[in-house]
Amino acid sequence: MLIGIDASRATRGRRTGTETYSLNLIRALLGLGAKHTFRLYSDVAPQAELFWGGPRPEHVELCVIPWPRLWTHLRLGAEVLRRTPDVLFVPAHVVPLIHPRRSVATVHDLGYLFYPEAHSSAQRRYLSWSTGWNARESAAVIADSAATKADLVRSYDVDPARVSVIYLGRNEAFAPVRDAAAVQAARDRYGIGSGPYLLCVGTLQPRKNLARLVDAYARVAGAQGLAGVQLVLAGKRGWLYDDLFLQVRRSGLEGRVLFPGYIDDLDLPALYSGARGQVFVSLYEGFGLPVLEAQACGVPVMTSNNSSLPEVAGDAALLVDPQDVDAIAEAMRRLLTDDGLRQELIRRGFDNVKRFSWEKCARETLAVLEAVARE
Repeated sequence: MLIGIDASRATRGRRTGTETYSLNLIRALLGLGAKHTFRLYSDVAPQAELFWGGPRPEHVELCVIPWPRLWTHLRLGAEVLRRTPDVLFVPAHVVPLIHPRRSVATVHDLGYLFYPEAHSSAQRRYLSWSTGWNARESAAVIADSAATKADLVRSYDVDPARVSVIYLGRNEAFAPVRDAAAVQAARDRYGIGSGPYLLCVGTLQPRKNLARLVDAYARVAGAQGLAGVQLVLAGKRGWLYDDLFLQVRRSGLEGRVLFPGYIDDLDLPALYSGARGQVFVSLYEGFGLPVLEAQACGVPVMTSNNSSLPEVAGDAALLVDPQDVDAIAEAMRRLLTDDGLRQELIRRGFDNVKRFSWEKCARETLAVLEAVARE
């Protein structure tokens, strides 16, 4: 069987959640063996050994097809029409307008429906169209979580039988960094210093609920014994981030709320390991990889009680209403002061992450692709 995969998002230099999913899933699919042939489509030539180590495996074809604009619909669509694979898989974007009948797409989240104010009007229009298109045109749909599947079925009237819930995996490189010098070196690279800090990893955009997180931190930062704690908001700049910077200045928190920017994957385990806690109170997530990354590094987690996040966190996190600043502040305080709770969350976190692996994700995804190809 020839499986075509849109690998364009996996080749991006600075990957966020969907690009990370695409890259790791493709790697795991290729690692399942040579039972099938995989054709990877990309608009740019990937870096050497991005998808495999050593020489390219015989069961993998690389199809680099550059195009300046509308690559998916014009260039990828033309390519799959000219040389049609048995099944086309789109893990992180949208099925092209011209596509094989046997196409499968992953829908990652529908947050734009529930928190429209956290997206620009252009984003909302595009996300609404692309999600509906994927749902209608795909022979089968993969959802990151049961919450995403339920949202998709309810909002787009999709037959539940066409939607498979397949959890993301976790990067095995995320593990506790015990070397204090390595942790401090990573902190120094991003200007974090040597004091205690709470960490939030994610793109700086309204959906991440960072304004309420900063408000909650302001209440905690003035408490006795916690004046030296910093809040580190790590991630590339999305949109409307200027309002967040202004909020920090007006609150007198400059130098205490830090914006180190995008963190290289190689540095993330050390920065997680040095944190007193991960505080991830997004308004909506289709999955929430930072929760697993923090747990794998032995860091206690506070996260939201909505969307997919309780599914991902299991019983190993403090769950809060992301719109309740008082609740967020109280959970922050507990993460910083209750050592018994911290140790219990760390222990449960190590157990929780065992449920997730990219190999498991790949095997379940391959089963969907094989079923569609047989239809």
